[in-house]
Amino acid sequence: MRKKRVSGVSIVEFSFVLLVLLPLFLGTIEVGLNMVGTLQTVQLARDAAHMYARGVDFTLVGNRQIIVKLGQTIGLSTSTGAGQGNALVILSQLKYIDKAQCNAYGLPNDAGGNPIGCTNLTKWVFAQRITLGNTSMRMSTFGSPITSGPNGVTIASDGTISLGDQVQNSNDVATFTGVNPYSVVNGTVTGLPSGQVLYLTEAEAIGFKMSPYASSPMTYSYGIF
Repeated sequence: MRKKRVSGVSIVEFSFVLLVLLPLFLGTIEVGLNMVGTLQTVQLARDAAHMYARGVDFTLVGNRQIIVKLGQTIGLSTSTGAGQGNALVILSQLKYIDKAQCNAYGLPNDAGGNPIGCTNLTKWVFAQRITLGNTSMRMSTFGSPITSGPNGVTIASDGTISLGDQVQNSNDVATFTGVNPYSVVNGTVTGLPSGQVLYLTEAEAIGFKMSPYASSPMTYSYGIF
């Protein structure tokens, strides 16, 4: 038989244990939900890049709705602009500027066969830029066309950038490395074909907030095709 003087001790002990278990439980929920959000962000970037590379025109409302539907679980909005939703998708076409691209724009070659006035020769540039969702969340990791100033890049309504800006406008240069560009060495062609476009999609979303565990978690991923 329990003595009266020890009755209720188990409740006190459980209360102390609960002080440890409850924060662990809440932290586990926060980590788990943000892991799911990260996986959804990764999948969104991959799926969007896959469709983009296959020629899906994301300037059309119907096609943009597909991306929004894929990203609705992480807060991607149908509207584009600062403060619109809790997610962002950035679509970019990247092109490597070589001699053939400079000549295609009509630039002549010097006596050594090098293009004259080809500012962006041997650099990666943007051929198209489209954004969906909350544009205030981040800038692209790979840079952005600079549209302001006297030498700003002109982006058409469908997001495309003229060959002239790609070839001669330094404000169109991307911060991108790691993919072997087109080159011919001793008659051997390596890397990408001249004029080939890379399709890049970046996705970011605001994760699940639970102070003090995570005040403003962000998930980010990109895909290249």
